[in-house]
Amino acid sequence: MKNPLQTLLMLLALALCGFCTWQWYGQVLQRKEMTELAQANYDQAMAIQGYTNSINRMDGQIGQLDVRISELRDTIKSNNVVIFGLREENGRLNLQTDQYSNALVTLHVQIQQANESIVRQNEALKSLVAERDEFVNRLNETIKERNEIVGKFNDLVKRVEEMQAAQSNKTQKSKSPK
Repeated sequence: MKNPLQTLLMLLALALCGFCTWQWYGQVLQRKEMTELAQANYDQAMAIQGYTNSINRMDGQIGQLDVRISELRDTIKSNNVVIFGLREENGRLNLQTDQYSNALVTLHVQIQQANESIVRQNEALKSLVAERDEFVNRLNETIKERNEIVGKFNDLVKRVEEMQAAQSNKTQKSKSPK
């Protein structure tokens, strides 16, 4: 009777060793996956930080462009006042005699220069607006990418939490008496 009991005990011991080995292997795979997820999490956090920094830089550039646009608009307003005054003076000179014809020619040149200045300023304003729009578009794209990364990050966090919950359930089941 000793011999069959010893054989049974040896088989049970071998089965228990096999079960422990299988469980350790599963835990090694889970730990490897958790390490990979942690690395992916870290990489995404670094990408988010980079995007945040670029957004801050772009915010500063947009603020500078807005200030420049305001300055150009103020210049245009002041030039419009000057042009209005020059046009009134031009009308007065047209009513006067020939002795004022030289002054009238000079005034036309000044008006033409002012108009050319306004045209250049309008072109500069348009180019600044186009640059601002480009920065805003890049900012929107960056924000869109950041939101996608955050979504992926949240999905990864959810998966890690599910894996941890499953792991704790397995641990509790293995510890609970059968």
